[in-house]
Amino acid sequence: MRSDPADDIETKGDPAPFARSVGRMFAVLFRPEMRKWRFRIALAFLLTVAAKGLSVIAPVFMGEGINKLTEGAGLEAAGASFVIFFVLFALARFSSNALPAIRDAFFTVVTQDAQRIITVDAFRHAQHLDLQFHLTRRSGALNRIIERGATAMEYLLRFLAFNIGPTLVELVLASIVLATLYGIQFSIAAIITVAVYAAWTIAVTEWRNRQRRVFNEADTRLRGIALDTMSNFETVKSFAAENRESDRYDGAVREYNRHYVNIMQSLSVLNGGQELIMTAGLLAVAIMAGHGALNGNMQAGDVTAIILMLVNIYRPLNILGWAWREIKQGTVDIEKLFGLMDKEPTVKDAPDAKPFVPSGGEIRFENVSFTHEGRQDGLSDITFSAPGGSFIGVVGPSGAGKSTILKLLFRFYDPPSGRILIDGQDARSVKQESLRAALGLVPQEVVLFNDTLRFNIGYANPDADDDAIMEAARRAQLGEFIDSLPEGLETRVGERGLKLSGGEKQRVGVARAILLNPPVLILDEATSSLDSSTEEEVQAALKEAAKGRTTIAVAHRLSTISNADLILVLEQGKIIERGAHADLLALDGLYASLWRRQTGDRDQSDLDPLAPIATRVAE
Repeated sequence: MRSDPADDIETKGDPAPFARSVGRMFAVLFRPEMRKWRFRIALAFLLTVAAKGLSVIAPVFMGEGINKLTEGAGLEAAGASFVIFFVLFALARFSSNALPAIRDAFFTVVTQDAQRIITVDAFRHAQHLDLQFHLTRRSGALNRIIERGATAMEYLLRFLAFNIGPTLVELVLASIVLATLYGIQFSIAAIITVAVYAAWTIAVTEWRNRQRRVFNEADTRLRGIALDTMSNFETVKSFAAENRESDRYDGAVREYNRHYVNIMQSLSVLNGGQELIMTAGLLAVAIMAGHGALNGNMQAGDVTAIILMLVNIYRPLNILGWAWREIKQGTVDIEKLFGLMDKEPTVKDAPDAKPFVPSGGEIRFENVSFTHEGRQDGLSDITFSAPGGSFIGVVGPSGAGKSTILKLLFRFYDPPSGRILIDGQDARSVKQESLRAALGLVPQEVVLFNDTLRFNIGYANPDADDDAIMEAARRAQLGEFIDSLPEGLETRVGERGLKLSGGEKQRVGVARAILLNPPVLILDEATSSLDSSTEEEVQAALKEAAKGRTTIAVAHRLSTISNADLILVLEQGKIIERGAHADLLALDGLYASLWRRQTGDRDQSDLDPLAPIATRVAE
């Protein structure tokens, strides 16, 4: 299965992604935000080492206790001595299991905080990536990359710090004890068994990782289809495509299930091989110890101690195998997370960028050219000037570049040639955040958060109180509607605002713009999708929002911009006509043709909802 390019996050061809990812992951623990947890990190390390030391020494106590029972000493002497060793065995074994539990109890907050930091970093970085990045990726897939990577971060930290590392420490300590007390042949046997086990685990896990990558792609595709379909259910129903979408979802689920079955079958192969290797190693050591006892080189208690020690070593190997699989599989996820975080936005603030300082709202485009990625058409040598407080209309056929002008104004893209000046300041020389705070947008379709009216209107100014929010709502012709609702501003608007009508959503968008109080107002075909009666209400709200501001309106309905101070007529990315409404009609070009087509040459006074704007500008 091929990966969907829209969902792929490159890792920049790193030659050692595992080592690099693990290094970056552990570096999180040493960030300034984690300073408060340094003591817990050190204490967790000490407890882990102590637990493994006790785990190694516990079988020795048991073996010595059994030896006391079989030495043939007097009942009284044997009884006293073996009890002491058995008690030591019990204490050591209990402590070796209790200490990790204590460690986990106070260390969980550390891993969760590290996970929070990396998740928020990735989320913030994704938010700051440019518009082009988000247009080519599914939001659901991007969210899954962050979720899976953050989850991988948590268990990679836990497994590497508390399973793989300590297991290696235990193997070293056990090998030393075995060689010192019972013979080096037992250390060699233990090391060989662990080495074969590790080699088998790594080899099969690498095979499974290839399966895992394909499975992750199927999982991402499945989640993306589910999210897309659920969030666009209105479109699905409009085209009676419920069964078609269900079939598409069924195909994705079938593909997901097929790869899941492959993963589970390969897991059985891995587990079976691991169990065979551990059992063979334990059998070999048991036979060697038994021969030693028969030859009189060791006692029965020594045999018991050796077997118990190896069982203790081999027991975490089950966890080690699972942990290694999870680590390798988690690396697949965290590679993509770090790949996302390594993505550089194509539009970013200059090192010496300063905050934008608005004054009168003057806008100038000087010889601006721009072409969208993957397309040949775009803007070509666009030049115009909008004085502060003026009303500029932008019209033209679909694909002429109208909305592209607005995107460049918001600096969603940077033009390769020309420049854009707002109040005399080059858009590329100021901070994006401050620039966009000076631009109020009412788009063709206002998309709302699944939250309250208060949250959605106040999104333009989170510090605004209810009085300011309601004032903006009333100026946007939304006051009576909110007053009629039982819960008022606390009314939830539903997913993407679907509980509201089109006109109500547009007026929420206008209220946002009023609350933001920007010097420049951008109308991107703000009424083109509304019916006539609703359009009149929204136009009234737009008139209120446009008071005292520079207004740039992209319009499909020419009546909405017929009294603009300047109308720009675009075709194939070029300004082919410019001037006031009457001048353009007299020119008898494209604008006049569009006007006749829309109005049938009726009197413009009947089709001029924004007429007062020009009057106010003149005043």
